[in-house]
Order: sequence, then C-alpha cells, then structure tokens
Amino acid sequence: MAKEGIWWTAPAEGPGGETIMVTGRDALDVYRESGKYKDRIELSWPYEGGGMPPVEIQDLMEQADTALKAMLSRNKGAVLTGIYTGAGERTWILYAKSTSIFQSIINLAWKDLPLLPVRISAERDPEWHEYAEMRELTYIHPSDD
Repeated sequence: MAKEGIWWTAPAEGPGGETIMVTGRDALDVYRESGKYKDRIELSWPYEGGGMPPVEIQDLMEQADTALKAMLSRNKGAVLTGIYTGAGERTWILYAKSTSIFQSIINLAWKDLPLLPVRISAERDPEWHEYAEMRELTYIHPSDD
C-alpha cells in the first residue's frame, strides 16, 4: 500500500492544448473516506507567458509552496492533493474541513510572504471528483510485482 506523502508528476494537456505539469498526491483515502473534507479549495497564481513560471517568480512560488506544506503538516484542517503548473498559472488544489478553517491555515502559512497575486475559489466536492479525475488522467499505478 502506498504511504501518505507519495507524490507523482506527469504531463497533461490544458484546455488550450498547452502542457500542464500535474503533481498529485497518493494514499489520501483516510482523508477522502472520513467525510470531513468536503470543500475543494483552489489557489490560482497567474503569471505572464505560456509555459512554466518565469525565473523571477519561481523562488517566491517555491517559498509559498514550502510554507503551505509546512502549515498543513501541522494543521489537519485541509489536505493538499495536487499542484498544476503551466499555461500561465500555478494552481494548488486542497480539500478542507471548512472554508473558514482553510482561511486561517493560508493566512498563517503565508503571513511572512509578500502579498501574493493568488485567486482563491472554493466549492463543495464531498466525493472528491476533481481528485479522482486527476488521478485517473495522470497517475501510473505501480505494479504489485
């Protein structure tokens, strides 16, 4: 059985045919099946150009990523399931117990960073449809051999 924290990265095709690098997380059944994480949160950071993020913002994006993951390792109010990068945008996908809990998490995680050009959206997805679709399209299941 896969351990929580196992990540994979695979290319996918964006809506306009662009390459999007999808980094997904495996072994999240304990969160998914708990029924507690019903709100899907999307953090979207647009950037200029089409492909991967420009060098001048890559460091700040990595700082934001590291800070978010560190906060989520201490606070189980939300779980990061995937990161999409390409076609002029990086998007983090999370499932949260509630939007208000997530608001506290993100405010604490990014408190030491400058104001980031990130759009936040949320919707109910108690069955984790987005996560299932991401796995189906990008995850190569290891053989049991």
